[in-house]
Amino acid sequence: MMKYVFVLSLLVVGAMGAGLALNVAIRWTHDMARTQVVRPGEMAFSMPPGSVSRGGELYYPKDERDAAATRKNPFPSTPASVAHGAELFTIYCTPCHGSGGKGDGLVATKFVSPPDLTNPELQKSRTDGFWQSYLSVGGAIMPAYGEALSPEERWQIVDYLRTLPQK
Repeated sequence: MMKYVFVLSLLVVGAMGAGLALNVAIRWTHDMARTQVVRPGEMAFSMPPGSVSRGGELYYPKDERDAAATRKNPFPSTPASVAHGAELFTIYCTPCHGSGGKGDGLVATKFVSPPDLTNPELQKSRTDGFWQSYLSVGGAIMPAYGEALSPEERWQIVDYLRTLPQK
């Protein structure tokens, strides 16, 4: 009799183990890697009803950077906005671009060097809208800061970037 109870309990434990293994296998094969992927900046979605907007500004996808480059800074450049932009630059941009914007940050030694933001030729060839778009959706190796920074903060960083060649 004891032998049958032991075999029966082994069968029950084995069935439970098989059920757990099947559960893991199903979850493993039905993860988010096999669903539709929408990368940041690829699509602009309208806000759901009842949600609170973070500023109401739509992102321009990377392939529409030319359209974004035509935008003008809607916030006036003041000494206070430049100072706040410098603070934000120190937090978000210094690791790669360095404290002076020359592309000599600590992270830059490990990856492709970022451009020298103090270069007057680079500053002339890039519009404010281009810089703001680049901050919003990122670039080839630059991360996107559209979720971390409000639209006004991104424009303040652009205000600060415009002062770099003068330093």
